[in-house]
Amino acid sequence: MSYCLNPRCPKPENTNDGRFCLTCGSKLLLKDRYRAIKPIGQGGFGRTFLAVDEDKPSKPHCVIKQFYPQAQGTSTVQKAVELFNQEAMRLDELGEHPQIPDLLAYFTQEDRQYLVQEFIDGYNLAQELAQSNIFSETQIRHLLDDLLPVLQFCHARHVIHRDIKPENIIRRRSLPGRSTAIAQGNPGNLVLVDFGASKVATNENLNKTGTSIGSPEYVAPEQIRGKALFASDIYSLGVTCIHLLTGKSPFDLHDIHNDTWIWRQFLTTPLSHELGAILDSMLQTIPARRYQSVDEVLQDLNQWQPGNISGNKPVNPAPIKNQNQPPTTNNQKQSQSQIDTELNEIKTMFLSGGKPANNSNPASQQPNKTNPSQSKIDDELEEMRSKFLGNN
Repeated sequence: MSYCLNPRCPKPENTNDGRFCLTCGSKLLLKDRYRAIKPIGQGGFGRTFLAVDEDKPSKPHCVIKQFYPQAQGTSTVQKAVELFNQEAMRLDELGEHPQIPDLLAYFTQEDRQYLVQEFIDGYNLAQELAQSNIFSETQIRHLLDDLLPVLQFCHARHVIHRDIKPENIIRRRSLPGRSTAIAQGNPGNLVLVDFGASKVATNENLNKTGTSIGSPEYVAPEQIRGKALFASDIYSLGVTCIHLLTGKSPFDLHDIHNDTWIWRQFLTTPLSHELGAILDSMLQTIPARRYQSVDEVLQDLNQWQPGNISGNKPVNPAPIKNQNQPPTTNNQKQSQSQIDTELNEIKTMFLSGGKPANNSNPASQQPNKTNPSQSKIDDELEEMRSKFLGNN
């Protein structure tokens, strides 16, 4: 069977394996090698097909992406051409990584551009979520262990993906030489796809506002404003994780009125404080408060990983009440004692009638009957402390 790639063909399905379409007469083979079998996707700027490579004895599957813009406007089409060319360049540069599809060919035929890439046999994580229900903490840890090194590889080559979401992460059905069951529990079976929105980061363009690209549910705030950073990919991966943990749309997991993530409210099973703290730091809306590099995320993840054999003592961060608050740092811990000291001074002023305590005069430290009771003051000060630090 063959599928005609002529967008205007009235009957593109061909039951034979010939060289020309039986309906419109167009060539069915690209570069006398790649034969489309069926369409598997379509967007505003192109179509995607499952295909076979007839130049190889085993006739392996591959993917054909046809650039076919349907949008109107010269600037829109020019941007689409740029993104299509950009995807080919990124795949050519990054395809050496086993968890990024290989670029097999890039060419023009009959005035249409084509990109041929490796076919990844499996389901994307959005499909997996729909079939298998929400992800467990263990699955999310495996996801981070598997994908963070891929992002590290991309960022080291100055590439920002800009469109990380469940649909663009595919789990292979199996790995070469491994059964499907074994592959499910081993690293390397998640593949990051769709580099059409990716961008090469330079010192110049990191500080330059550009086009806003990415899926609105997963995109970082600074990326919406056209200023994508390496940390923007970390944010999108964090949003992907909480979506998989809850099964809810990211739009429902964020309180826009208070600019606060409320994803914990939708968990069906408890999550460890350690992983929760990592995700909170990945999800910071202010880039400066977020993890700045994949290395930082991996360092915390490896330190907190169950069964850690590195000899490092796992970190036990304080529970985070404000979900927009990053994990407690050493500087924050040092400030806690200072806040406690200041609150004690306020307490003493209340109990001494509104004047600073005179330690040399024991009478000044006795409660004033006209002031609120000491227990009430203690309650109010504890409430103030909780607002500063969160409950311990």
